[in-house]
Amino acid sequence: MLIKLTGGTVYDPMHGINGEVRDIYVRDGRIVDSPGDLPIDQNYNLSNKIVMAGAIDMHTHIGGGKINIARTLLPEDHRADPLARTDLLRAGCGHAVPSTFTTGYRYAEMGYTAAFEPAVLPTNARQAHMEMGDIPIVDKGGYVLLGSDDYVLRMLAANKDQKAFNDYVAWTLKASQCLGIKVVNPGGISAFKFNQRKLDLDEPGPHYGATPRQVLLHLARAVHELGVPHPLHVHGCNLGVPGNIETTLNTIQGIEGLPMHLTHVQFHSYGTEGDRKFSSGAAQIAEAVKEHPNITIDVGQILFGQTVTASGDNMRQYAGHRHAHPKKWVCMDIECDAGCGIVPFKYRDKSFVNALQWAIGLEIFLLVDDPWRVFLTTDHPNGAPFVTYPHLIRLLMDRSFRNDMLATIHPDSAQASTLGAIDREYSLYEIAVITRAGAAKLLGLSDRGHLGVGAAADITVYTEHEDKEKMFSKPDYVFKDGELVVKNGEVVKVTWGTTHVVRPEFDNNIEKELASYFDRYLSIKLSNFKIDDEEIVHPGRGRIQVHPCHGGAFR
Repeated sequence: MLIKLTGGTVYDPMHGINGEVRDIYVRDGRIVDSPGDLPIDQNYNLSNKIVMAGAIDMHTHIGGGKINIARTLLPEDHRADPLARTDLLRAGCGHAVPSTFTTGYRYAEMGYTAAFEPAVLPTNARQAHMEMGDIPIVDKGGYVLLGSDDYVLRMLAANKDQKAFNDYVAWTLKASQCLGIKVVNPGGISAFKFNQRKLDLDEPGPHYGATPRQVLLHLARAVHELGVPHPLHVHGCNLGVPGNIETTLNTIQGIEGLPMHLTHVQFHSYGTEGDRKFSSGAAQIAEAVKEHPNITIDVGQILFGQTVTASGDNMRQYAGHRHAHPKKWVCMDIECDAGCGIVPFKYRDKSFVNALQWAIGLEIFLLVDDPWRVFLTTDHPNGAPFVTYPHLIRLLMDRSFRNDMLATIHPDSAQASTLGAIDREYSLYEIAVITRAGAAKLLGLSDRGHLGVGAAADITVYTEHEDKEKMFSKPDYVFKDGELVVKNGEVVKVTWGTTHVVRPEFDNNIEKELASYFDRYLSIKLSNFKIDDEEIVHPGRGRIQVHPCHGGAFR
């Protein structure tokens, strides 16, 4: 099957293409060179249409136990937003935490072709992959949690050398079938279980004596020396605490130049200025990102309305449970290796704090001048459900609309923010960077996020509209691996995506010590802990793609 997409206006930042009219050819799921005189099987006339690669959500909670708990906790969320069964689609439901099939349909209908779960607990990885395996159309992958991992903390307490950390990180990535390493409140989840309610960057934990900075340095160095493309993915200390900007800046400066990705940084950018002791640290974050080329961020933008916060950070979720809306919440331990907190929340534009959080996120987007180092996320569902992305894109691209919204929020928040003085509007090229090319580059997905020859034919086609929310809500066409899956904003074919993983090399002798540890402390044998390829691709739902690690220290 040879497909020609004729005369579209192409935005492909990976190749520096900024609104050029071009033809694109697709064969066997891949973008190919012009075939010359060969007959075209299907031709799509894309005159006056906008063409981009399929979008990539690099941080979205779509799999793993916490999302299932959130679904169970919020039946009202599912009742209020049903999706009827059709001859093609399964029935589903849910706005803040959609059911699995609905998650895939709605991502595809917005032009997204990949989504990555950032909090896969090693011992719960099988569940996470099975759940993501039920999400149709889009590619998937996960970052495995090690920041409060009991074995890591034991190694720190025993002053193990860096090689031991490298071997354990590489072994865990392979065993859990993941793409990267995630840290949530480093050491803080363990500290919470020993009745500590706050842990700062250089404060020893109550049981193992390891500090969060030690956790970050050892894991960031391991990821870097193993050549894993995606840097250590960090949810830092003191999420949501006024004044946490100092901790965030210390984390950036203290990582010794190692690559590090700070996630949902909006929640870590709060000062204590003003009568209410709550202020924006967005300018300081933007300046720190500019000064530290080893740092990337995603924003975790909040948008107003009902959602649910779902996090492994049970220390901070416990602190926030008093604000639950509706009044119910869950906080639990998982195998002594991590935590889980579910707290429903409604962000209000007339709340001073919520309104200033909204402004801080937008300030960060607009003040960081390099779009390749900032990524569009709401930390779904924590800041807002992923279906709000088109609204967020309009806020970034339309200053007049943004200022209209600013005029409706709590007046003291608007006055405390510099948002109204920022003139910048994102271009289509920059939107293509923060939603496609940049994410693919950061994750090491060399054949995604662009439209060059050899890339997977994940392609989204829009009709340009002055209202960018309308434009990005309903693509004309979405192709996934060369197959037309969405037409006029509706799913027309259901396919199964790829699971992206890395498998860095390690010394297999590590399993001798690990087997003994598993037998003594965990409820599962080491042999049962490791996930086989067949478990993910069975029964014919998608593929596994192993991405290369670059190897060698300090590339």
